[in-house]
Amino acid sequence: MEAQLHPDTEIGPVSIKITNMEQSLRFYSEVIGFRLLSRDEAAATAVLTADGKHPLLILEANPNFRRLPERSVSGLYHFAVLVPDRKSLGLVLRNLASHRIPIGQGDHLVSEALYLNDPDGNGIEIYADRPRETWQRNERGEYVMTTDPVDVDGLLSASEGADWNGLPDRTKIGHVHFHVGDLQLARRFYCETLGFEVTAHYGNSALFISAGGYHHHIGLNLWAGAGAPAAPEDAVGVRYFTVSVPNLDELNELEQRLIAGRIPFERHSGDIVLRDPFGIGIRIEISDREE
Repeated sequence: MEAQLHPDTEIGPVSIKITNMEQSLRFYSEVIGFRLLSRDEAAATAVLTADGKHPLLILEANPNFRRLPERSVSGLYHFAVLVPDRKSLGLVLRNLASHRIPIGQGDHLVSEALYLNDPDGNGIEIYADRPRETWQRNERGEYVMTTDPVDVDGLLSASEGADWNGLPDRTKIGHVHFHVGDLQLARRFYCETLGFEVTAHYGNSALFISAGGYHHHIGLNLWAGAGAPAAPEDAVGVRYFTVSVPNLDELNELEQRLIAGRIPFERHSGDIVLRDPFGIGIRIEISDREE
C-alpha cells in the first residue's frame, strides 16, 4: 500500500526570493492585501500575514537575485492564495482593477481564480473554492477541472457595496504549482514517498495531487520542458514551501518514509527540511492553526 498523508495536511507558508523589499512590501500590502507580521532588516526578510497571527508569505530580498526567462527552469509557476468566498474574490478583483494590474483568470469548475505576477515575475494565483459537494469526478475517479472564463460580472456583483480591507482573516495558502523536469519522478517523490494522492491529470503535461480529497495542494507540470534544470540559487522564485501536518506522529511517520526512501533531509527546531528532486525547498511542520 502506498504511503498516505493525514487528511488534515495543508500547504503552509511559502518563502519567495525578490529583489527589492520596499517595492515588494508595497505591492503585497496595497495590491494583494497582506499585512506585515514581522521584519528582519539584517536578514533582509519580511513575514506577511492575513489575520495578524499566522505567517503566510516570507519575502527574502537581495538586489543581486536574477529574473530568468519564463519557463526556463524547474521551480515556481505560482503560489495560490485561497480566500474564503466569492465576495472576497470580488473585492480582490476590484482592488486589482483599481491598481491597473494585468491579470489572467480561469474558472476551473472546482474554483474561480485570478492570476498575476509580482514585480519580480513570481507567479500568484488568488482564488475561491466552490463548495466541495459540487466538485465532480470522472470515470477514473479524478476531479473534473477545466479553464473556462470567469464570471467577472458575478464576482463584481457578489462584492458590490463591500469595502476592501485587505485579505480576510481566513485567507490561507491553498496550493502551490511548480515546473518540474520529470512528471514520473515527481509522482514517485510526492506520492509514493511523501504520501500525496493524485487527483487529476492534464493530458501528459501536468499532474495535480492533494491530501484529504482536496482538488489539489500541489500542481506539477512539464511546461518548462522535460529535463528542465533546477533554478540557480541566485534566481528569484521559491525558496521553500511548507507542508503543514496536524501532529507529531504524522511528522515522525514522514521522517521514517524519507529515511526508507534514502531522501536527504535535516531536522531544524522539530521541522523537517529537504529539497525535492528538482531543487525546490520543502519544510514540513506541525500546524499551529486553530480551527
